[in-house]
Amino acid sequence: MSMQLGLELARLTAGLDRLYRDVPRTQSFLDREGLIPVAMAQVEPYALKNYGEARDRLEALQARIPGEAESELRRAYLTEMVDSLLALLDTFEGRQISYAERLRRQMRVDTQMVSDEILDGYRRTIRENLDELGYRGGSLAEDVGRFEADSLVPADQVLAVMGDVTREAQRRTSEMMYLMNDEWLEPVRLDDVPFTAYCDFPERKMRLNLAMPFTRSAIKHLACHEAFPGHLVHMALRQRYVAEGKMPLDGAQVVTSSASSALFEGIADNGWFFLDWINTPEDVVGMTLERLRAALRCNAAWMLHAEGRSHEEVAPIIAEAGYQDLATAKNRIAFLRHGLRAPFVYGYWCGDTSTHAVWEKVPKERRTEFWAYLYGNMHTPSTLRDFWTV
Repeated sequence: MSMQLGLELARLTAGLDRLYRDVPRTQSFLDREGLIPVAMAQVEPYALKNYGEARDRLEALQARIPGEAESELRRAYLTEMVDSLLALLDTFEGRQISYAERLRRQMRVDTQMVSDEILDGYRRTIRENLDELGYRGGSLAEDVGRFEADSLVPADQVLAVMGDVTREAQRRTSEMMYLMNDEWLEPVRLDDVPFTAYCDFPERKMRLNLAMPFTRSAIKHLACHEAFPGHLVHMALRQRYVAEGKMPLDGAQVVTSSASSALFEGIADNGWFFLDWINTPEDVVGMTLERLRAALRCNAAWMLHAEGRSHEEVAPIIAEAGYQDLATAKNRIAFLRHGLRAPFVYGYWCGDTSTHAVWEKVPKERRTEFWAYLYGNMHTPSTLRDFWTV
């Protein structure tokens, strides 16, 4: 298979990352990440003089895709990925681009506000399972509060509990999906960051913000999301496939707020489904709270960036609707202040639901085939949907 388009896309993206990093910014964690937070292979960046040259070269690459892409899947993916980078360039150059357009072109999602119908469906599921667990008699907010208080893992025990749960996730992944006995992600503390957890692939660390509350289900979710079979497994496989010549070089790059972002997060968020690890009412409550709150963070982003409302106004709305205290809600939407990451939050809920919509149709006997398709190709929500044959 010809890998030329993937090689050129990777070198252009690396060059764009270098241009982005050359603009003076703060020393915050998110600014230090740049456009490419993780590269799983050495890529020689194209030396680009400015964003204008980057645009010209991306448009030239875009024109070659129809005639040179190795397959229909690659043609569709590369078309969406290059357009997402062109939309990113609009933001870097200060061109006029609406938040809705950033979502559509960068993240490749149509969602703007997640509907009350969907949110209320999550609430019904939470209510039914809380009733089964014996958390009843109060308002839904009160009963969620009691459930989470009883499920809370003390901060001084989070790292140890996370290690135990991650080892079980590793065991399940190795038995059911991919042999990962030689991979590990060590849980460590990370302070003063606007997120809950981070997969530091080069250092093989799971960096956890212990200022945030961690319930048992949150720990289970993060063990699957950040490590097995989520980000750690996904990046380790992409690193291996690129090195073996089975995946084009652009597969070795994690690119922020791009066409690849929703599936990067969607694979991770479906990890506990891939491992058949949602099997108690407590699991269902925890999983559905994750989805409810992820959807509400999309709505928070829309209110902030499309409607122009302030963080001080939005945080209490999200806190009440998601049954969280105000400090936690503020922390969970703090990264939305970051220009590059402003649309990225949609990658979680949209990635989760688009991946799950396909996963639900996969018969058990075809799961291995599906995982090969999912992990072995670069995807957007539409390519995942359109090129998997049910």
